Amino acid sequence: MLIADEGNDRLLIVNPQKKILWKYRFHGTKVGADDAFFTDHGKQVIVNLEHSQFLEKVDIASHKPVWQYGRLGYPGSTGEEMYFPDDAYQMPGGNVIVADIRNCRIIEISPDKRIIRQAGETGNCSNAKGTLRSPNGDTPLSNGDMLVSEIQNNVLTELGPDWKPRWSLKLPIRYPSDPQPTKNGNYVIAGYTNPGKIIIISKHGRVIWRDRTVTGRALNHPSLAEQLPDGNIMATDDLNDRVIVIDRKTGRVLWQYGVTGVGGSRHGYLREPDGFDIIPSGMPGRTR
Repeated sequence: MLIADEGNDRLLIVNPQKKILWKYRFHGTKVGADDAFFTDHGKQVIVNLEHSQFLEKVDIASHKPVWQYGRLGYPGSTGEEMYFPDDAYQMPGGNVIVADIRNCRIIEISPDKRIIRQAGETGNCSNAKGTLRSPNGDTPLSNGDMLVSEIQNNVLTELGPDWKPRWSLKLPIRYPSDPQPTKNGNYVIAGYTNPGKIIIISKHGRVIWRDRTVTGRALNHPSLAEQLPDGNIMATDDLNDRVIVIDRKTGRVLWQYGVTGVGGSRHGYLREPDGFDIIPSGMPGRTR
């Protein structure tokens, strides 16, 4: 699995036995990777550095950046500027989508760094039609749609291929973060709060499951949760400095990387991890 270890300004690839297989450290940034996802069949990683207003794609074999976007350290809304970019994904055709939180928009960027499409109005964070209120998730779905979470109004929306809303849902959690689809057509979403919350919800608003972790301390600002093939939930527990797997039936933590509540950079430790991605067993990689 890939871990965006934000507080340590680095990316890690870790196997289930917790051995570090690959490491990449950022330089010249204010804070490291907020989220990171495998792309190009597992050969590269697309990263958003939210607090540094920057996107970067890194080649795993060479440890070198192969594409960058933004003005490092300069928030804004013109040219390549972004204002707290979150959840950068590379699409199958090579374009990159990203939620530009404080500009209240989602943008699609071509490889030659042109904005070719946008949802929301730049700087308009109102509830008016066609606006987005601090979007922080823009998950591409297998049907070509996009799953969008909005911080200010706690709303989950599915946008169609034309980037128009198919449906919207008011969520029963605050500060929804990084929604992901489940294998049964529902959605798992983290509430970036303390105590943190993770739910699985249908598009009709029915809560299928709530996290009730019974081992260790309560979740503290989890920012990403995803259902594993066996049905259990993997999540970043950001301010508890760990990535965990939760048993859906019992609430027990089955696996974790990082020491609960103890930030660090030596082997086995993380500092405010914010994102992860997984290459399923037997596959060379995956492209979202």
